[in-house]
Order: sequence, then C-alpha cells, then structure tokens
Amino acid sequence: MIDAALASGVIAVVRLPTRADFRALAGALAAGGVSVVEITLTTPGALEGVRELRDVPGSVVGAGTVLDERSARDVIAAGARFVVSPTLDPVVMRCCREGNVPCMPGALTPRELLEAARAGASHIKLFPASLVGPRYIREVLAPLPFLRLVPSGGVSLDNAGDWIRAGAVAVSVGSALVGPSLVAEQAWDRLTERARALIDRVAEARRQPAEAPA
Repeated sequence: MIDAALASGVIAVVRLPTRADFRALAGALAAGGVSVVEITLTTPGALEGVRELRDVPGSVVGAGTVLDERSARDVIAAGARFVVSPTLDPVVMRCCREGNVPCMPGALTPRELLEAARAGASHIKLFPASLVGPRYIREVLAPLPFLRLVPSGGVSLDNAGDWIRAGAVAVSVGSALVGPSLVAEQAWDRLTERARALIDRVAEARRQPAEAPA
C-alpha cells in the first residue's frame, strides 16, 4: 500500500495549532496531486481527522508523531493507513505489524537507519532532515543502497527536488505546504497551487539522473 501511496513522491504533514476542516484540506491537496496526508497527533482533533479521511476517495490518511503503544492502537483503530514516528520504537513497530499497517519510523544516523531497516521498516523517515541536507542521503545510500528514505523537517518547495535527486524515494512536507495561516484562512485554492507546484518539482527531479556522492 505504501508504495502505491507514495507514487506522487509527496507526503503532506498536517501539524496545526488548532482544529481544521480536514475534509476541505485533504480535498485541496488532492486537487493539486497530493493524496497522502499525515495528521500528527500534536494537532487538535487528530484522531477525528483520521476518521473523517479514512474513506475519502483520492486520499490516503496516516497518523504522525505516534510515540507509544496506546497511540499506535488508537490511530490504527481510527483508520490510519500508515503510522509515522520521529524515532524507532519496537513496540510501535509491533503494533503496526499486528494491525497490518505500514510503519515509518524516524532515524538520522547510519546506525539508526540500519536498525530501522532491520526492524522491518520498508520506508524510513530521515529526521530532522534539516540538520544534514540532501548530500547526506547520497553519502548514506552509497554503502546502504537498499534504504528507502523519506526526509522530513525543513523540506520545502525550493529544495524538494534536491532531496529527490539525492536519492530520497519521497519527501515529507509540513508547514512549507500546509501552512497554519493558510489553513486558518481556508485558502484552499492557494493550498492546491502549492501542492501542484510541489508535485511538479518532484516529478521533474525524478526524471533527472540521480547524483553520485562527491
């Protein structure tokens, strides 16, 4: 499922200070080509948002910032199609396996990334990506080419293509795409424009040859 969901190469991360109209938000993203929506548990009403979007055509909803067993079970019961965590937690991984839901744990160092892969993660959230930059992915993938990395933290419209060309299978984009002020204003047309521009940047980068480590 996660391979099909990430075909566009973009995960929209919804991390907001207040509740949102999740259906309208997801519809605006889907209109721009972004179908994968991660609602973080730090967002008020996150579980309700997952429930609202679980059966919406054209959207694949997941839950982020899942830190423990209870949270993992709650989001899976709510209908999350995938689970994301900022760290590797074996208990969260086990809950996801039992629920037959893909889990994308977070990791940063080569050792952490390898441990996540050995724990069964098909995709790994490179977090916080802003600390290392795209070249880091090129360097890590040279000895560990089997890793499927999704950078998160500091990814924007301007640098999304750099991450893809460096070897990322997708990018995870938060406030640079789903900005709190934009959502508060319900500026759905602008959100669709941002989504479409991001999808275009990722598609263009995928058509270009991957960069080799310097």
